[in-house]
Amino acid sequence: MKKLITICLLATMCMVDTSAQSIENEVINTIMARRSVRKYLDKPVEHAKLEAVVRCGINAPSGMNRQPWLVRVVEDQKLIADVTEVFKAKNPDMVNRDKNFKNMFRNAPNIICVCTPAKGGGELDAGLLGENMMLAAQSLGLGTCCLGGPVRFIKTDSEAKFFLDRLDIPEDYQLNYIIAIGYPDEQPEAKPRDESKVKYIK
Repeated sequence: MKKLITICLLATMCMVDTSAQSIENEVINTIMARRSVRKYLDKPVEHAKLEAVVRCGINAPSGMNRQPWLVRVVEDQKLIADVTEVFKAKNPDMVNRDKNFKNMFRNAPNIICVCTPAKGGGELDAGLLGENMMLAAQSLGLGTCCLGGPVRFIKTDSEAKFFLDRLDIPEDYQLNYIIAIGYPDEQPEAKPRDESKVKYIK
């Protein structure tokens, strides 16, 4: 009997200890489960899901509610393929390193382009917008990856200008970053996080 009581007490202590370290919550679980996905199924995301993801994005907070972002969701597979052909011609080594290469956006079937004012400002707000979208995507079973490399290429290569033209970005705005989005074909492990950078001031 004493042995049984001891086991029960130890189990209770373990349960208390576990609950102190983690909080069961759907939002927290989604945040902790999100990974940058670089392999996708060859399956475009349904329009309704893209719409839901973007709606979550534009509901992010912004300074003085200025909402300084512009968002362009690319569902046109030909547009992605056409700009990828330009990329392939200019970067054959990068293409050859990926035996599964399909497009320049980590092979994602869809992309979300986020723009900010050309004169600067709005970057922080656009970051909040992007994180909202990536977490919403995770909750819908989608994978995402925030991309900067394709942005640099598209903005600096004259032959890729047609892509920017199709996005219909006003002159006082510029492409800031791109989110690859699709159904994941991998489950990356979480990379270590440096908790020593956090201090609680009491």
